[in-house]
Amino acid sequence: MSRTYVITGAASGIGQATSQLLVERGHRVIGVDIRDADVVADLSTTEGREAMVAGVTAASGGVIDGVIANAGLSVPQAVTVAVNFFGAVATLEGLRPLLERSDAPRAVATASMASLYPPDDALLEALRLGDENAALARAAELEASPQHANLIYGTSKRALAQWIRRAAPTPEWAGAGIPLNAVGPGVVATPMTAGLTTTAEDRDALLQQVPMPLNGIFGPRDVAYLLAWLTSEENAHLCGQVVFIDGGSDAVMRGDSTW
Repeated sequence: MSRTYVITGAASGIGQATSQLLVERGHRVIGVDIRDADVVADLSTTEGREAMVAGVTAASGGVIDGVIANAGLSVPQAVTVAVNFFGAVATLEGLRPLLERSDAPRAVATASMASLYPPDDALLEALRLGDENAALARAAELEASPQHANLIYGTSKRALAQWIRRAAPTPEWAGAGIPLNAVGPGVVATPMTAGLTTTAEDRDALLQQVPMPLNGIFGPRDVAYLLAWLTSEENAHLCGQVVFIDGGSDAVMRGDSTW
């Protein structure tokens, strides 16, 4: 049966690969991105998030079956927080009413194995509280400090994963029959990581920081298969899970701590 999906960050990388996969399987995809998409919107701004919801509502006719909140940035700047956390949450919350009209609604966000690294506590707390002004102010402080700017990305992804865990079992999500989960990719060969994987030396150095013993760096299509299943009718009971597709990074870094 054909389903209607919304994918943010659909113009490149994991979002593009997932869009292509779902279309190949006979589904309809409404792509959202800052360019080259069915709905063009900047998820770093309130106006852009509102435009996204309005555009998707118009394009879908008011009913969607799956949301993949995938749009993200990895630059060590405050805008990364605006897109990775507030843009993703606004996507999921803003499109939830459209999901509720589906017979088999599903939602998933793209987090990251970077969520496993120690966060900036002040930024994480502002994100937990949903205080965008405070979060952007703290991120701007980190951005101005070369030794701390790299905390922005991982902290934004940890906050997103934590939000998924908190929201998924609530009446608004689980109570409405909507499985809400996330994926945590390792290093994926996309435009976002191209500058980090140019040479063999670059790749080796990166894999020292991000251990991926199972087949190393992989392509976005591999993540697309997981996203497609998580938003399929077959996934009826996963709730609040962050599924790490990372070649083993989570297992290496956390070991038994998951228990």
